[in-house]
Amino acid sequence: MRKLINNEKWSLDAIDSKLIKLLENNSRVSVAEMARAVNMSSPSVNERMKRMEEYGVISKYSIELNPESFDYPLTAIVRIRQHPGKLKQLEAMIQNIPEVIECDKVTGEDCFYVRLCFESMPKLDEILDKVSTLGDTHTSVVKSTIVKRRNVPYQIRKR
Repeated sequence: MRKLINNEKWSLDAIDSKLIKLLENNSRVSVAEMARAVNMSSPSVNERMKRMEEYGVISKYSIELNPESFDYPLTAIVRIRQHPGKLKQLEAMIQNIPEVIECDKVTGEDCFYVRLCFESMPKLDEILDKVSTLGDTHTSVVKSTIVKRRNVPYQIRKR
């Protein structure tokens, strides 16, 4: 009997888990390489991959760029609380700032948590001056990243 994580449409077994791990380490890994790693045929692995894509388990294959390679050595987290009646305008502005690499709309005192990369403190000031026309900001410059963005835990749970 297979050990599964159940979803109404899809279930994770040990082979799927291993395939996901292989892709996490290298999203360009070939189907043939994955097949060898899990002791299956390439068509069988390909079918599993298609199934995970169809059910939305795998939503995209991606690369991770090094911001410093593009002259963005600095990162900041900016908490933003919009001015009254300015929520939609602020949302649109944030979406159009190229240095914003991630933004979450949150509950609590603030409305948005924004992560952005920038090349210098004057550039950060320029961005914050623009945003402050629509909201109050609280900014922290990142010294180091302890945990990089990662996928949700997906390992098979013991029953």
